[in-house]
Parts: sequence; C-alpha cells; structure tokens
Amino acid sequence: MEYKVTVATGTSEYSGTNNYIYVTLVGERGESERTVLDNPGLDFCRGAVDDYTVKSAADLGPLILVRLEKQKYWVEDNWFCRYVKVSVPGERCSYTFPCYRWLVGDKVVVELREGTAKKISDDTLPLEISHRTAELLERQKIYRWLAWASGIPKCIDAKSEADLPQDVRFDNEKRSDFVGSLHYALLELSLKKLAIKFGKSWNDLDDFKRIFWKLRSPIAEYTMKHWKEDCFFGYQFLNGSNPRMITRCKELPSNFLVTGDMVQSSLIPTTTLKEELKKGNIFLVDHAIMDGIPANVIRDQVQHIAAPLCLLYEHPEKGLIPIAIQLEQKPDKDTPVFLPSDPPLAWLLAKMWVRHSEFQVFQLLSHLLRTHLVVEVICVATLRQLPAVHPIYKVRGSLQEVLFRKDTFVVSTGGDGLLILAQREYEVLTYRFLYSVLLILMTVDVLWLKTKEELITLLSVVIFTSTAQHAATNNGQFDWCAWVPNTPCTMRHPPPTDKDAVTMDLIMDTLPDISQSCVQMAITWHLGRAQPDAIPMGQYVEQYFTEPAALKVIDKFRKELKELEEHIIAQNEGLELQYLYLCPSRMENSITI
Repeated sequence: MEYKVTVATGTSEYSGTNNYIYVTLVGERGESERTVLDNPGLDFCRGAVDDYTVKSAADLGPLILVRLEKQKYWVEDNWFCRYVKVSVPGERCSYTFPCYRWLVGDKVVVELREGTAKKISDDTLPLEISHRTAELLERQKIYRWLAWASGIPKCIDAKSEADLPQDVRFDNEKRSDFVGSLHYALLELSLKKLAIKFGKSWNDLDDFKRIFWKLRSPIAEYTMKHWKEDCFFGYQFLNGSNPRMITRCKELPSNFLVTGDMVQSSLIPTTTLKEELKKGNIFLVDHAIMDGIPANVIRDQVQHIAAPLCLLYEHPEKGLIPIAIQLEQKPDKDTPVFLPSDPPLAWLLAKMWVRHSEFQVFQLLSHLLRTHLVVEVICVATLRQLPAVHPIYKVRGSLQEVLFRKDTFVVSTGGDGLLILAQREYEVLTYRFLYSVLLILMTVDVLWLKTKEELITLLSVVIFTSTAQHAATNNGQFDWCAWVPNTPCTMRHPPPTDKDAVTMDLIMDTLPDISQSCVQMAITWHLGRAQPDAIPMGQYVEQYFTEPAALKVIDKFRKELKELEEHIIAQNEGLELQYLYLCPSRMENSITI
C-alpha cells in the first residue's frame, strides 16, 4: 500500500538541510517501512514543499503519528519542519501533522501527533497516552523554571537567548533586525556627535531638537510642539502608553495638602473643588508605589526619584487639565503644592517630575511586569504541561519575548529599585488569581474550572495581555518618550522644594544628559517601531489547528477584526491626534519584542 507524504520545510534562513531525512507512518494497525525521503535533485530546501511515496505492506488504519528522523550526511545541518501531510489511497481526506520545530543534532527523532485537538480524556489508545507522557517529560527537561528573585513571577532558566532551545529563539532574520535596528538608531544619534558627550547637560530645551533627525514620528513631533500645554499633559493619562494610573477622585487623600482655595482659579468661576469632587469631575494620579524606591546609580552619579500626587480636573472647555501637584507622599508643613498659577518654570518642572514617574511605572510595571514577565509564566507553563495536541497549546503565544528582564539602560529605578518596584506591584496585581488558576490547570492538564465560561474568561485575559495590553503600552512609547522633556527616563537632581528657586539651569541639570537622552530615544524607537516580521492579530503562520470547524471560527474572527479596524479608523478620522495602537493590523499576535 502506497501513501503520499508531503513535507514542508521552514521559510526562514537556514531552515533547509542536506542531511538524510527518514519517515515512518504509525497507525492503529501497525507501522510503514522506514523510508528515506529522497527525490532527484535537492530535497528540503528553504520553503520547499516536497512530495514522496511511503510504502506499507498492509493498511495501517487511522494514522496516529508520523516519526521523523534526521541523520548527518557530511556535516551536521539542522532542519526546520513546518508540517507533514499524508494522503491515504482511496480516501479523499488527508492527515495533517503540525511540526513547527527544529530537528537539531545527528540521529534525532521527532514523533508528530495528528493535528486534531485532543484533551487527555480524548486519548484512549496506549500509544497516544505514552506519546503524551513522553512529550511532556522531554519538554520539562528542556524548559526549566528559575526563581531569580522572590516576590515576582518565575521565569525560564536561561541567561540569554543563546541558552534557549532552538525552537523558541528568534529566527535569524529577526535576530539580525533586532540587533541591527538598535545599532542603526544609536549610530544615527552618534553621527551627530551627541552620544559621545557623556555626562554633559543640554544648554536649553530647544537643544533636544538636535536628536530629532531621522528618528521621528508625527505624534512625537506633535509632542515636541505641545508638551508644555496642560491639556496635552492631561491627555496623555488617557491616551498615552500608561492609561491605567488615573482614577476618579471622590475624596482627597489625607497626605495631599491641596485645598479648595489653592485650585479655585483653575476651576470655572461658578463651582468649587468640593462640588466638582461630588460631580465626579476630579481625577487623581497617585504614584505612591514609587515612594522609598532606591535610586539607580549611572556612571557613579546617583539619580533621583519622586512619588508624586497629581490632581486633575475635567474642565468643560479645556478638557482634562492638572490643577495641583505634590512631589512627596509624606509631606511636612514646608512641602510645596505646585499649581498652574506658580512661576511657569516651577510648574513645568513639577509636571516633568510626574511624567518621569510615569516613565518608571509604564516601562517597568505596565510594560515589563504586567505583559512580558506575566506572559513568560504562561508560555513556560504551557510548554511544560500541555502536549502539542492540547487545544490550549494550539493558541499559545511565543516565548521569544522574555529575555530582557534585567536590561534597565538609563532609568532612575534600575538595579535594586527595579526589583523592589516589581515586587510591590506583583503583590497587588488584580488578576493574579487568574494566572494562579491557569497554572493549576496546566499542572494537572485537567479542567478544574467549573464552567466553560470561566475557562473562556481565563484564556481571554491571557490573550488580551499578550496582544492588546502589550500593544497599548509598547507601540506608542517612541511617540510619547522621544521628546525627552515630556517623559524623562531619569532625573539627575532631587525634586524642588522651593518654587522660586527653579531656574532653567536647574531644569537642564535635572533632565537626562546628552548621552542618556540619546539612549532613551534610540531604545524607545527600537522597541516601539513596527517590526518588519510582525504577525498581526488573527494571522497564524504556525497552523496548529487543522479541523474544518476550527478554521471556520478563525475565518470568522478575522472578518470581525477587519470590521473592528474599519470602525477604529472611522472614529479617528479628522482627529489631529489619532489613537491607532489597537488597530488589529498594528497589534501583534503575541509579544515578540
């Protein structure tokens, strides 16, 4: 009996191989001959889809798995296999065996299950059960947990990308682009002879325009022109990279020394602060989590941190505007409350300190902790506990995004400060319990959830975190941070305590120096830019789902995403500042940067 076997090789660089490839078909009634796959000419070239014939002395019955083997020819040559398809004589249907993995080493053997999604309760044959067990045992040897610090999520045991298994590393093209784009950004800035001036301050605010050369965006340029405006300052709390900090304020915190008389001039004449609090028009941004965090040391110079409180008012004409800022959580009688009526430079510096705290919280908590580190837990748990045929495994994200947890470049809260800040945030992570439940689920591979709806909610949170939430925090960071005075990554002098003592010289000595500014601009461009190999939400390069019903659902999902994108674009039409970060076409399928 002859079976037609189709083998697809990966499309990325170095996916092909000149090694020997053998295949064996395994069915309920037996195994085929072990067959070397060899056609005239070259086999298994990059992107190739090759057909072969595999013989069997008898009908194998329903196929369970395909066994692939790779043996060295002259030199060892790794191979990336996308999938294997098998057509059965006399039948219209074919079997698809998703692979999407590297065969690394000589005499390596990989067994692929047929692509139909199955839970453990669906496996009834001894071969299915033993394969599931062996697959997970092997994965648990490869993907090991590491607790690199207490009080934060565990991570994979790897110090660098090179320590990761081949299957979860960046493709060669991705790696080259990732490294090359950062070098390009830094080179663009160093060509202006800026980055080499280590420790030197800018002379005035206009000097920051000198690094607006080729690295720019329309929103970044708008920010450069409007960053001093109170209405733009307020706008960023809702539409910037960190929209989760602002809350409606019904009662002023006891440690906020602001009074109604202080802010009356910022309100419309016919109202009071007390009335606006009752109406729900007063909002608070409280960076209490920053209080007492150890500051970073950059080139032997201690940086500085504040934990500000910022009161905002929804003005009927001006929109959301700041009306009071306090830069300490534990004030005394001499602690100033900065107001719009203060000397302009004092008010401007106070707003810079708020935006500086926003940078720390946004980059280290909203971005790194709440997306990258949390999703890493999900990725590792999935790989360790769910076999490739499990339906949840088939919707998993990528592990390639996880390994920059300790790279803090030039932020004020590097080193111990980063860890303490992350530990504080992890204690209050509001949906942490969902991830705990998911880990229990993945540990035993049975559904401990009471209803299907609970599972849907759980997985929706995971998918949302690795797609929409990451896109909202990551994709706009260059827009809002490229103009360094708007969102400074670090501050080199302590917060001001005397409003009348604030001068332009003090501001320039407080803001990031030339080299720090260049690094901030280069890295936010590098991380926030559209990735050349980005896979938009709803598109699946690795086609693990093979069932017609599942493919129909995916097609419906793509149509809904297209309609959603059209709606978002229509809503933004005519706006000077458009919010397009959550357009499905601009949102990656998972975290890959």
